[in-house]
Amino acid sequence: MLKKQSALSKSVIVIFWVAFVIFWFATLGQRALIHPDEGRYAELSLGMLQSGDWITPRLNGILYFEKPALQYWMGALSFLVFGINEFAARFWPGLTGILSVLVVGLTARRLYGNGHYAALTMAGTFWVIGNSHFLTLDAGLMFFLTLTLCAFLWAQHDEASLNERRYGMWVAWAAIAGASLSKGLIGLLIPGSVLALYSLINWDWTVWRRMQWLPGIAIFLLLAGPWFWLVSERNPGFAYFFFIHEHFTRYLTPEARRPGPIWYFVPILFVGFLPWSSLLPRLAREAWPRRPLSTFQIERFLLIWAVFVFAFFSKSNSKLPSYILPMFPALALLLGQTLEQIKPAELKKHLWLPVIVWGLIACAFLLADRFVARDTPLAVIQHFAMYLSVGGLGFLLCAALAWSLLSKERKLPAVMLLAAGSVWGVSIGSIGHDAYGQLKSSKNLVVQISPYLQPDTEIFTIHNAYDQTLPFYLRRPVIQVDYEDEFAFGHQAEPGKASPTVDEFVARWKTIPHVMAIMDDKMYQSFQQQGMDMKKVYEDARRMVVIKP
Repeated sequence: MLKKQSALSKSVIVIFWVAFVIFWFATLGQRALIHPDEGRYAELSLGMLQSGDWITPRLNGILYFEKPALQYWMGALSFLVFGINEFAARFWPGLTGILSVLVVGLTARRLYGNGHYAALTMAGTFWVIGNSHFLTLDAGLMFFLTLTLCAFLWAQHDEASLNERRYGMWVAWAAIAGASLSKGLIGLLIPGSVLALYSLINWDWTVWRRMQWLPGIAIFLLLAGPWFWLVSERNPGFAYFFFIHEHFTRYLTPEARRPGPIWYFVPILFVGFLPWSSLLPRLAREAWPRRPLSTFQIERFLLIWAVFVFAFFSKSNSKLPSYILPMFPALALLLGQTLEQIKPAELKKHLWLPVIVWGLIACAFLLADRFVARDTPLAVIQHFAMYLSVGGLGFLLCAALAWSLLSKERKLPAVMLLAAGSVWGVSIGSIGHDAYGQLKSSKNLVVQISPYLQPDTEIFTIHNAYDQTLPFYLRRPVIQVDYEDEFAFGHQAEPGKASPTVDEFVARWKTIPHVMAIMDDKMYQSFQQQGMDMKKVYEDARRMVVIKP
């Protein structure tokens, strides 16, 4: 009888994870890409696929060196396999998100004998789910840093065999190369800084003798070196711009225009770690006590990793909410042990916080009219709010069932339900966001203007009317007028591709037979006063499209 119950338990767990993964991927293509990040990274991948140049990234046909090329390669391959669509565009973040869950679970199983709770913590964390379903570089970076962290722990823990020490460190070095090809020097800085801090705090330098330095550095250079060397050789200004401007200048100065107070990431951590946020104090207390002096302090290393990531980006002069994503795998590994040890009755107390937050989200439909603005119609807000309410109600149902299971001392299925409720709530809410997201996308615009396009039509965007999703949905670049922003380096490197002035645009408008322009109403009125012959073919709250009659 006990064997049958055990087999049934394993079957339920397998069915849960299969259903979880299917739902995880099923929601990737349910929304239009939005400006700026999703459009930017989709267009960079599409540009590589169309041009066949896998070394030099181009955005809207213009040199773009702010980030390395690994994600662009993965996006291009995804388009090649799945076609050019939103699912393919988000496939790499979705895949690396679920792979991070797998790596965390397997590592917890190796280190502690049970990987279920750590994997469920990772899979059910709000910020991990959200960033894995949104097209940026951060989910890919998180995966490679997760692999770096977990391979290092496999290699350094006290029971590791000689092969585990050797191959674990080789994998860690390879993962550092992947992180560096995903987002630059941060792939080296985070693991290196955490290792140094751990050694100083514990005055333990034995791990430095087990780093496999020679083969490790060789692996890193073999994997990461070729692209950096080739792109530098073909583009003389790359090295200074990428390594100095995009790393040190951004971090040390407010040039990127993304400042934030020192506490910027505090609310993001609080919301992002839901539904586990109230367990953070206990997690920290349990992680710090030392093991016997002769052992590698796994929990301390994980806590130092998480705190360093949080502190490092808090000091930066350029902040974005997704930057602290690499701290969540370390928190998941720590919380996995907390959840395994906590009593069900005590865990029930920690359900109140996520229930209150998701309860407020479930009331979103009642408050929809308060968020109406000139460029955000009531119908759009109501649509988004309805999905948020459905997502919130789904989580509340899962939380109620989890409460019941915890009352019966059934902790694992309760945690499974909380993870499922989180992925349901975030995914359904993000699907509903599409109505709002369409206001920040060119998908519908391209559908509406397609009948007016010919193969030789020149398409201009005036000033800030440029939308990063426009080249992707058009499947070709557009001509930017009096617009620079992140294209400054490309314009300087290739002056012939610099955006024309408004006067140059006016002159070209008069001479080109097939021409289209996208602009705001103020610019349109200015052209009307100049007597330019323009016909509106599309208009929304942000912009309009005109052609020459």
